[in-house]
Parts: sequence; C-alpha cells; structure tokens
Amino acid sequence: MQLHNFNAGPSILPKSVFEETARGVLDLNGTGLSVLEISHRSKEFKEIYAQAKSLVRELLGLDDRFAVLFLTGGASSQFYMSALNLLPDDGTAAYLDSGSWSAKAVKEAGRYGTVDVVASSKEDGYKHIPKGYAIPESCAYLHVTSNNTIFGTQLHDFPEVSVPLVADMSSDIMCRPIDVDKFGLIYAGAQKNLGPAGTTLVIVRKDLLGKVSRDIPTMLDYQTHIDKDSAFNTPPVFPIYATMVNLKWLKENGGLEAAYTRNKAKAEVLYNEIDRNTLFEGVTATEDRSIMNVTFVLKNEERSAAFVQQCEEAGCVGIKGHRSVGGFRASIYNAMPLASVEALVAQMQAFESTHG
Repeated sequence: MQLHNFNAGPSILPKSVFEETARGVLDLNGTGLSVLEISHRSKEFKEIYAQAKSLVRELLGLDDRFAVLFLTGGASSQFYMSALNLLPDDGTAAYLDSGSWSAKAVKEAGRYGTVDVVASSKEDGYKHIPKGYAIPESCAYLHVTSNNTIFGTQLHDFPEVSVPLVADMSSDIMCRPIDVDKFGLIYAGAQKNLGPAGTTLVIVRKDLLGKVSRDIPTMLDYQTHIDKDSAFNTPPVFPIYATMVNLKWLKENGGLEAAYTRNKAKAEVLYNEIDRNTLFEGVTATEDRSIMNVTFVLKNEERSAAFVQQCEEAGCVGIKGHRSVGGFRASIYNAMPLASVEALVAQMQAFESTHG
C-alpha cells in the first residue's frame, strides 16, 4: 500500500532525493567512503558545502551582503542566538506574536533586551495573523514567524518596515519566491522543506553584526561561523549533504516560482474540499490560510478517531492535529505530490458518504 505522509516534520522529501542520498551513504561519488564517514575538512565535503550554499543563494537571489550558514540546534536555538547578536542590552526589539513558536522566541529574546510585542493573535487561539500594527523606528529589528505550523496560518505578505526584518521561516522556507532585500536575518530548521533534521539554515546580512557590546559566547556568535565557513566545529555533514541534494532537485524542477505554483494548487484542492464538505470546516481566517500546513476539524468531533482510522487504513498518515490544538493537520510541503492531496480528499468524501 502506498503511504501518503502528512506529518509536520521531519517531513517527506522527493523519492529521487532519498535515492541519491542513500547512494551517498553507501559510496559518495565513487570515493569508496560513505558520506557518514568523510572528514568535514575533506575536499569532498567542502564541495558539498559550497554547492549547498550556492544553491541557497541562487534559489533565493542572495547577493554578497548576506552570509549563508548551516548550523545546529534547530530554529529554537535561533530564538536566543538572533537576539544575542542583534539586540543591544539597552535596545528594544519588536515581535509579532502569531503562534507558539513566536511566543517562545519572545521569551528567549527577553533575556537580552526589551521585547515589544507589537501585536498578538493569542486571544483567539492564533487563528489569524495580526494586522494593523505599528513598528517603532527605534527598534533594533522586527521578528516574525512566516508560517505557523501548529495553527495553519501564514504571512502571505511581509510587512514593509524601516528596521531590519528577522524571520523564522522553518516551515515555509523555499515554498515561494521572497524579496530578500526586506530581510536582515532568516533562519529555518531543515526538516520541513530543506532536508532531514539536524541542520539549521541561517541567512544573515553581514552589516548588522558587531553592533552589540555584550560578550557573545564563541559558538553563539554569527561572525564565528562566517569566519570559519560553518566549520568552527564539526558541522552536521549528512544533513547538509541531503539538503544539498534536495536543493538541487528544487532547482531542477523549476525553482521557487514553480514550487509556489505547485504548492498553491495543492492547497486549493484541499481547502476547496474542506469548504465544500458538510462534515468538515477550517479553523483559521481564510485570508491567512497556510499553503504548507492545512488545519481543519470535524463539526462533530466525536467522529475524529473514526476519520483518522479510515485515513490510516487508506495510507493517509500523520493527519492528527498538534496535541495542543487537536483536530487535523495536513502538512503539504514542497515534496508532497498532488496525488497525495487528492487521496486525502477522497477519504474526506468517502467519510461524508458514510456519515453525512
């Protein structure tokens, strides 16, 4: 039975990426060595790393103002690392609170300076993206979470601000083109659209660094990793390799414009069924619906377990919502084929026929 994996992460990658990565585990490009055992100082890994960085630059349209880093610690480590590097002790940073991860970022940044939560959607259960807020020009930066994996909302337009824009793009990086000139710092865990868990992509505008007076621990200083090309310590060799292979696949399949077209089409199919089906309903503001994480519920929640069981028996796995909110969540990242979305829609229609 074919499985359709809707888990939020670590997520699926294209089959061809799995296959090429698997070959590298057995024998990397005819070297006789596995990618799991090559030295991070070796010519082979330096070539892998250079290609990964080059693909990030090409796909996002980055120029030399930006440094591209592959670090560890997940996006959660960037909640405090970004503030350590960009927020002065006597400074203020603006934060948009649109979900659980942004709330955690607020908490971590507050250790190093003043945090101004300029807007929040917490009171309505994070079912919409806050709008109509003002950003003080004196702020060191504005931090946003571009896509809220748990709640299924997404920033479809980034705010126009005069201060540097910092974005946690963990769950929608590379799903669409973006205007990189708007950003001072972008960070993203790899395990949604980029590759396997284990590395974190950081893109930082170099002129923003060196402005704080605090003594930053060596491993938490972006400049350390820029100077050492992400190899101050042993980098996560395998996740970077798999990410490089996946970025190559993304380029070969039309880049971000083509990915955005595919992603919008998949999301439209699923949201149309949610809105049509008499048993289901969406839970987020329509204008803020995510094209990466589609959240919905049964109007009769007592039938939820039966629907999950039916889906699993048909090969649609990972649709249970996050434990903090319940309901259902279908994560439809770049590698998710339209056919898998259609398979889930077919189960929703079958459930309606049986229980409607």
